[in-house]
Amino acid sequence: MKNNFRHSLLVVFFIVANSDLWGQPWNFAKEEDGIKIYTRNQKNSSLKSYRGEMILHAPYQKVCSMFGNANNIDWWGPDFNNIKVLAYVPGKYVQFYYIYDMPWPLTDRDMAVNAAVKTDTATGEYSVLSTPLLNVIPEKPGLVRIKKYSQKWTVKPLDKGNVLVNLEGFVDPDVPAWLYNMLVTEMPVRTMRLLRERVLSNKPANK
Repeated sequence: MKNNFRHSLLVVFFIVANSDLWGQPWNFAKEEDGIKIYTRNQKNSSLKSYRGEMILHAPYQKVCSMFGNANNIDWWGPDFNNIKVLAYVPGKYVQFYYIYDMPWPLTDRDMAVNAAVKTDTATGEYSVLSTPLLNVIPEKPGLVRIKKYSQKWTVKPLDKGNVLVNLEGFVDPDVPAWLYNMLVTEMPVRTMRLLRERVLSNKPANK
């Protein structure tokens, strides 16, 4: 009887550990170009959150330097305009403001974010969590301010020179839910491709 009870507790713990606090598990959506994409329902929202996963054969430090670093933003892509660094403490955080170019007839979006850096010295896991900076940059006419946003990059060293990269996030860009959910798997694929191209290029990472 005790063994059965202990087993039940382990099963419950496993389920909780592999879902978010609200019990929403990740659902596999697709694999494209070596990038696995998952989605799940966001609590209290009709929009979905996303998760991307890929393995790179690349130097661990170079991969880590692509995130939470004010000097390595050249790989973000052409949709990010007017990028400004508001504050930067290497190894701790960087704060950005930028405008995101939306396709016509949608209005461009803008936002200010804080990217907090964390390193687990025991496991070598490196992560950067980006969240909105509210009431720092005044809202501007002709732009829609994004206020609901969360994105986390996680880098884990593997054996044989490989690195596991995870991208997890949610954003409310103030567009119809059906349109957002139809395209939610495209954004992480595109972003992770850009990252891979930059990391595997011969261009050295800036410090």
